[in-house]
Amino acid sequence: MEKNKSNERTVFIVDDNAAVRDAVRWLVQQVGLSAKTYSSAQEFLNNLNAETRGCLVLDIRMPGMSGLELQEKLIHVGTCLPVIIVTGHGDIPITVRAMKAGAYEFLQKPFNDQVLLDAIQGGLDKFELIWQQEDKRKLANKSLASLTPREREILELLRQGQSNKLIARTLSLSVRTVEGHRANITEKVGDKSLGQLIELVIKSN
Repeated sequence: MEKNKSNERTVFIVDDNAAVRDAVRWLVQQVGLSAKTYSSAQEFLNNLNAETRGCLVLDIRMPGMSGLELQEKLIHVGTCLPVIIVTGHGDIPITVRAMKAGAYEFLQKPFNDQVLLDAIQGGLDKFELIWQQEDKRKLANKSLASLTPREREILELLRQGQSNKLIARTLSLSVRTVEGHRANITEKVGDKSLGQLIELVIKSN
């Protein structure tokens, strides 16, 4: 049976209350998800990297950096994580600010265990598609980085639907030279069809 990709992701729990951290960690581990806990927003931020993937369960009111401030910092650095805000102070202005900043869900303590699990799974499922697209874009950029400027130019013209003969005329090259560049492109990015090469260009943009 194929492994659920969501099970490969980590639930990050950021709360200054140790009892809450332990309870949420235990809960998510019971359904097969891995979990890491942090006692402050800064501690989580210190351990963040560009490849961090998972779901963030975030307390909104903590000493030092608040949950909302962390959420805003994540947006600033371009980290793509579903954020579930939890708080014992569910006033409307904070809720509105959190949701405008992109929070996936907002739960008030004490929350129902199943409601939290559903929110976590929903966030993971939704963002899995985003992560897959990001991975494809990074792979495309890596594959295309080895191309010379001329090869990128020819690949772009291929993307526009031009034939070898038309590309040769456009760039004042011989058809044989264009064919040679196409062979080099295929060698560098792997044995891909023209359609796949064009898809790489589109994904890299």
